[in-house]
Amino acid sequence: MRMQISPGETVLVILIIIGLIGRSPILATAASMLLVLKLASLERFFPAVERRGMEMGLLFLTIAVLVPFASEKITVKDLIPLFTTLVGVVALTGGALATYLNGKGLEMLRAEPHLIVGLIVGSIIGIVFFRGIPVGPLMAAAITTILLKFIYFVLRFFN
Repeated sequence: MRMQISPGETVLVILIIIGLIGRSPILATAASMLLVLKLASLERFFPAVERRGMEMGLLFLTIAVLVPFASEKITVKDLIPLFTTLVGVVALTGGALATYLNGKGLEMLRAEPHLIVGLIVGSIIGIVFFRGIPVGPLMAAAITTILLKFIYFVLRFFN
């Protein structure tokens, strides 16, 4: 019978507690699911979750966003103001810019996967101390990419 708690299990329990205290059910649930897999000796699924988890998350997020179209809560008539009003055009621009930046964030995560630790800890800090809402590692990586490019630009400018 196994009685020792591994460092990974300790971190997951801490994340569950932080998620509960910080009122982040997504963080608490994700850490709980991983802890269950670990305690059930199902670590063999970790590589698949790591490799395909983000894609699955994005798939379900996209499905959730498209439900109003499928349920006909949003119709073609509702789309016309997107192209004919300032707010609509700005919303289209914001959506396009966000997806472009997310792509840059994904590139950064692929090039420097170790940065995910900083993104996760930063997200937890934002959830707990600033009452933020986690939007995911892609947007956090995109913002990190922008900040790094700005810092490098400033450093080059002053050197």
